Amino acid sequence: MTKPIIFLQKEFRTEFIDKIQAIAPNYQIKTDITAEDLSAVEISVGWTKQFSEQLLASDQLKWVQSISAGVDYLPLKEFSDQNILLSNGSGIHALSISEHIIGILLSYYRGLNQSIKNQERKIWDQGAISYDQLAGKNLLVVGTGHIGQQLSKSIHSLGVNVYGINTTGHSVDGFVETYSIKNMAKIVPEMDIVVGILPGTHETYHIFNSDIFEKMKKSAVFINVGRGDTVHTKELITALEKKNFAFAALDVFEEEPLPKENPLWIFDNVLITPHISGLTVDFQNKFMKIFLTNLKSYVANKELSVNQVELDRGY
Repeated sequence: MTKPIIFLQKEFRTEFIDKIQAIAPNYQIKTDITAEDLSAVEISVGWTKQFSEQLLASDQLKWVQSISAGVDYLPLKEFSDQNILLSNGSGIHALSISEHIIGILLSYYRGLNQSIKNQERKIWDQGAISYDQLAGKNLLVVGTGHIGQQLSKSIHSLGVNVYGINTTGHSVDGFVETYSIKNMAKIVPEMDIVVGILPGTHETYHIFNSDIFEKMKKSAVFINVGRGDTVHTKELITALEKKNFAFAALDVFEEEPLPKENPLWIFDNVLITPHISGLTVDFQNKFMKIFLTNLKSYVANKELSVNQVELDRGY
């Protein structure tokens, strides 16, 4: 009888292959795969369109471990229809994204962004550098999951007041107060910084739109490190043209790479980064802590113990 396959759609170090095999000795572990192999895949680590059709056509696939935290690009309905378990990489990128956000804020409030531009032109002009204090600012984290909680923890020592938005408004440790997502427009006017860390779902699509942008403080900062389609790009551009708020830092976009003709490239008050906030040192070790924990519980009882995605909700 052919052993079921654990298909690794990403290269992992030998030390991790050995750990997988020790936990699941009755499985084959493969990174290179044939068409015949695909029908025997029970566990897929990662997901690519190249193998999507064949894996879904098989009745052997039982569990997909996403390498990313976001899963909106996956065929969630098909997973649900076929009772395929799904877990994600939520939490792996929390520290990296938090440091990315803090770096943006310190650069902005201390005038480092303008200093970099002046250095390129060899301009020494203290008067051209606007500055402010991060301490005392009100920061609204829209999405109080792993990343939002790490951001709150990391930035607390800088004297920032951190508020949160989540689906129901339930309280979360580390936040001064939390509100439901339906009340976001009422809270935004009191905030100096608004950070989007939302997954991509039907409920979050274009949730950052003109209604939100027009209510922000003129001095406010908007940062998005969640999903690109949570922002209505055209209405963001209009808000920047109207100077509804002071500065935007964008790491994710509805269309990636961001087209060269997109007006966002030319705004002086916009920082564009090419989807790098989640780049994480020692990613494999952090990812494997999640996968190996789940693999132990899956082998034991066909259940997942961490980061299981609710397929109907998309996170």
